[in-house]
Amino acid sequence: MADGAPASPDLDGVTGTVPPDGTVPSDAAASRLLDERAPLFTADAPHIYTRAQWSARSPKRPAKILDRAPDHIVVHHTDTGNSTDLSLGHAFSLSRYIQNFHMDKRGWDDSGQHLTISRGGAVMEGRNRSLASIRAGDLAVGAQVLHNNEHTLGIENEGNYMNTAPPGRLWASLMEVCVWLCRAYDLDPGEAIVGHRDYNETSCPGDVLYSRLPALRRAVADRLEGSAAAAPKPKSKPKSKPKVKPKVKPKSKPKPPPKPNGGDDYGPGNPSQYYHDDDDWPGLLNLNW
Repeated sequence: MADGAPASPDLDGVTGTVPPDGTVPSDAAASRLLDERAPLFTADAPHIYTRAQWSARSPKRPAKILDRAPDHIVVHHTDTGNSTDLSLGHAFSLSRYIQNFHMDKRGWDDSGQHLTISRGGAVMEGRNRSLASIRAGDLAVGAQVLHNNEHTLGIENEGNYMNTAPPGRLWASLMEVCVWLCRAYDLDPGEAIVGHRDYNETSCPGDVLYSRLPALRRAVADRLEGSAAAAPKPKSKPKSKPKVKPKVKPKSKPKPPPKPNGGDDYGPGNPSQYYHDDDDWPGLLNLNW
């Protein structure tokens, strides 16, 4: 689908079917795995499926890069159906669907989130330049938390977790991704890992997943502590922290920093950056992130 083209009612969605329109992944090895489960992600040997592998569209413009680390990792859910398809083909299809939704429906430059985790545990790059920025200790500005995009990094987790827990493969990858990010940015998981609802009025990431964030913080902290000797921190240049760093306290929401002036996907130039209820979108997504 070309940039700016209207969404199609028969968009390939989250069926796991690769459409016969040439949008198959460019990586031959990934193509052979389309109908198989992705290997589980580990922080010690992180494997992120690239935008090229899931056949991302070109962004309207490159993501803005900040020469500093994020101070929070924001956990989201996609609010899509809880698919039983754990294949890589399904995961790639989901990433394309989200990108089309964000670009065609919301008018954003690209996918809003930095990383996407499928119910099968596959971890994919979302917004352009996200993977390179994480490796460099920088931050690609996303569009995933209203007024807080310039100091946070967002992870989308496939599914709806209002009344059910995420599957084991997704949970395992989410924990390992958070370990990887906390190492890369020298973050304390007890302070850094938050839910979308800690910043905005939304049900995201779902009641059940949100209730499990304390367990996620503990699991990540245990992994970091247990692997500290075996996995020394990579050498990198010091990164300045944002001037305002909200802290999450039990049963309270962090106070957001002052709204930045401008930014890639919010502000007066793009009033559709954030809203609820998308009943007119022809597909399975009804996203409130």
